[in-house]
Amino acid sequence: MQQQFAVFGNPIAHSKSPSIHQHFAQQFGLEIDYQKRLSTAEQFATDVMEFFSSGGLGCNVTVPFKEDAYAMCQTLTPPATRAKAVNTLFVNKEKQLCGHNTDGIGLVNDLLNHQLDIKARHLLVVGAGGATRGILGPIIEQQPASITLANRTYHKARNLAAEFDDLFAIHTSATEQLDVAHKPDLIINATSASLSAEVPISDISLLSKHTACYDLAYATEPTAFMQWAHNNGCDQTLDGRGMLIEQAAAAFFTWTRLQPDTAAINADFASR
Repeated sequence: MQQQFAVFGNPIAHSKSPSIHQHFAQQFGLEIDYQKRLSTAEQFATDVMEFFSSGGLGCNVTVPFKEDAYAMCQTLTPPATRAKAVNTLFVNKEKQLCGHNTDGIGLVNDLLNHQLDIKARHLLVVGAGGATRGILGPIIEQQPASITLANRTYHKARNLAAEFDDLFAIHTSATEQLDVAHKPDLIINATSASLSAEVPISDISLLSKHTACYDLAYATEPTAFMQWAHNNGCDQTLDGRGMLIEQAAAAFFTWTRLQPDTAAINADFASR
């Protein structure tokens, strides 16, 4: 019998998660049925519970339901507790709905795959929404030299940074009047600007040949943020496809206790 998995989101038609998880399952000879599930804010909780009550083993959660998933859970892993957002759901032996967040470890693993060790490096993270919530904890664990968190609405950056005060002193700024503590070695776009072909920052003085720019979004072509960085002298620009694969691998392990090899699928995605 096929094991049942799913990803919930809105929109969801574009999701590559089913093909990624099928690839992982094939590595271990597992037969799975991984489906895309379109939901709404009103129906999300009901849809998730119906999925598990009908035999589902695990599901992913994407935009815009990660904070809704967090609110539903009876048990949370430390990364989910810190992020206050959940992208991976499962039911434990006590029949409790459990939430985990694999976004941050997915990003860190993809950075390391590209030889971007962020220890002792200066980082600029643009955006203070749910995506940033998921990545800050694992980024801090890598011991960067500094983190500047910038957001169009400044108080959101300040409030989010305050939630991590016990771990790291994050410098904050408004994107309109960008003030960085140090010239960044790595700039991470964690906004949704790329979905509308916009660039969230415009200060080219932040960039140099040695600056790496990473967009959590991905598309068939380089995102607007990647194009802006490349056109202004930045040699290394990456999108979120590798992060998608790595966070999926961490979710797959959470459900099955099997650790998939991501190298082949990363190479396949890179060639597209």
